[in-house]
Amino acid sequence: MKLLLAGATGLVGSHVLRLALADPGVERVIAPVRRALPTHPKLEAPVIEWDALPRDAPWWRADAVICALGTTMRAAGSQQAFVKVDHDYPLDVARLARGAGAATYALNSAIGADPRSRLFYNRVKGELERELANQGFVSLTYVRPGMISGQRQESRPGERALIAGLSVVGPLLPKRWRLNPAARIAQALLDAARDAMPGIHVVASDRLV
Repeated sequence: MKLLLAGATGLVGSHVLRLALADPGVERVIAPVRRALPTHPKLEAPVIEWDALPRDAPWWRADAVICALGTTMRAAGSQQAFVKVDHDYPLDVARLARGAGAATYALNSAIGADPRSRLFYNRVKGELERELANQGFVSLTYVRPGMISGQRQESRPGERALIAGLSVVGPLLPKRWRLNPAARIAQALLDAARDAMPGIHVVASDRLV
C-alpha cells in the first residue's frame, strides 16, 4: 500500500509515521511537511506550504490517506485560523488525493464532532466529517478520540494538568471519557487505512482506551 500521511510531525501523526514505516504492508509513505523529516528508505517527505499545495504533484497518487492535521484555538490564535488548519487543509488533502485516485481516507477527528453542535470546536470537526462524506471515498473512517495523552513538542500547561487529573481518576470514569493514548489512536488510523472496509465508519473514544 502507498500511504499519504498529512500531519506527520504532530503528536498522533508522528506515531502513525513510525507505525507505517515499520509495517511491511505499507510499501511507501508520502508525508508532506513544512519542515524536513529524517530520511528513511520508505519515506518521501516533500516540503510544502499548506496554503499553497502543489495540486499537480505526482505524490498525490496514493492508495489511502491518513489525516492527523489539527491545532488548538490557543495555538491558532483565532477561529478563522483554527478552521483553516482543522477543516480547510484536511478537506484540500481529501479532494486532491481523491482526484488522484485514493479510495480510502482515515481522519483523526474528535469526540463530539457534530455539524449542529453549539460548541465551535465540535461543529468544525463535524462540518469536516460531513464534507468528507461527499468526496466519494470507497472507505471513510472517523477516529474520534477524547483527551489525547502523549509527549507533545509544544507546551500546553492547561492540557497537561487535565491529563494528570484524568490519569488519577481514569479508572472510575466511563471508557468514553478516559484518556486516549496517541499510539492507540495512531494504530486505529493505520488499521482503517490498511484494512479498509467499504462505507463510512466511526471509531469511538471508548475503543481507544
